[in-house]
Amino acid sequence: MKVLVAGESWIKHIIHVKGFDSFTNSEYGEGIGWLKNALESGGIDMTHIPSHQVGDLFPTTMEELNEYDAVILSDIGSNSMLLSISTFTDSVVQPNRLDMIKEYVENGGGFAMIGGYMSFQGIDCKGQYKDTAIEEILPVTLMSTDDRAEHPEGVHFTITDADHPVLSGIPSEWPHFLGYNRLTAKPEATVIAEHKDDAFISVMEYGKGRTFAFASDCAPHWGPTEFVEWEHYNAFWQNVANWLAKKI
Repeated sequence: MKVLVAGESWIKHIIHVKGFDSFTNSEYGEGIGWLKNALESGGIDMTHIPSHQVGDLFPTTMEELNEYDAVILSDIGSNSMLLSISTFTDSVVQPNRLDMIKEYVENGGGFAMIGGYMSFQGIDCKGQYKDTAIEEILPVTLMSTDDRAEHPEGVHFTITDADHPVLSGIPSEWPHFLGYNRLTAKPEATVIAEHKDDAFISVMEYGKGRTFAFASDCAPHWGPTEFVEWEHYNAFWQNVANWLAKKI
């Protein structure tokens, strides 16, 4: 089984001020390690496209997308999906990759979005997936505003469908989370876990395919050490991938 994951990386440009003088440095970081290990330990072939390469390396044809059983976007905004260098710099016409993902799911593919500052609507609405083809296929509707719910005190969600295959072998007691994207389940969706009135884990059939929304993060900071090093972390994400690919 092959899964494509886009996002989960960042570049920091830091200004150091030392009295009268200052200097800058840049740092590259990734949060993909935990998810990558989870999937690969289950025999799943995972291809990762870092955020800064998504515009140019994410598939632009259905043939390329169809090589994968599931596609996952994690902490990567819609602009990165839509604006390649050739389009932004040279005004070259390119396919709308959000529309392509919708068609891919309609034809039987699996799609998931994992929460974060650039997922769903995200910080200052910079995710910008509201009113796109991605919102159409997700099991949730998105807010028109910044959808983050920061919880430094930690929150626990409530399992609402313990029998769903994505929770197979997973206990009902989960570690806490430090925040999430506020999402509202669509009437046709199945809510697997919720926090108050917010859908935390939800799924839906769309066309011939399946979609999945996880409101929090698969990595820090919303996903704390207690979650990413949880003994059931790997099994959960393997279940998600297998469900999306219709293996379970």
